[in-house]
Amino acid sequence: MTEFSYDHVHLRSPDPEATARYYERMFGAEIIKSIQSDGRERVDMSLGGVMMFIAKVDPDASLSEKPAGSYVGLDHLGLRVRDIDRVCDELKAKGAEFTVEPKTIRP
Repeated sequence: MTEFSYDHVHLRSPDPEATARYYERMFGAEIIKSIQSDGRERVDMSLGGVMMFIAKVDPDASLSEKPAGSYVGLDHLGLRVRDIDRVCDELKAKGAEFTVEPKTIRP
């Protein structure tokens, strides 16, 4: 059977630079400049050993509508830390806003 290995997560943002700076400030991501296969600039970053590509969404891009109460695209990124309460306090001190308070779901 073919072996698959993880390569990257691809995000889209109207402001890739601001998105990358947020991940850098909040989580210590390393920002890396790159060029897409079509020649357009892209901001990449490495977060906890995971490569993330952030491509620009043009202001006039037509985006899909989503049904009420559902998600479209990336649902979430899961990050593992020790002492979640301390980490949340640190992130809030940096200006992070939580739509749902983080919680431990498994030992």
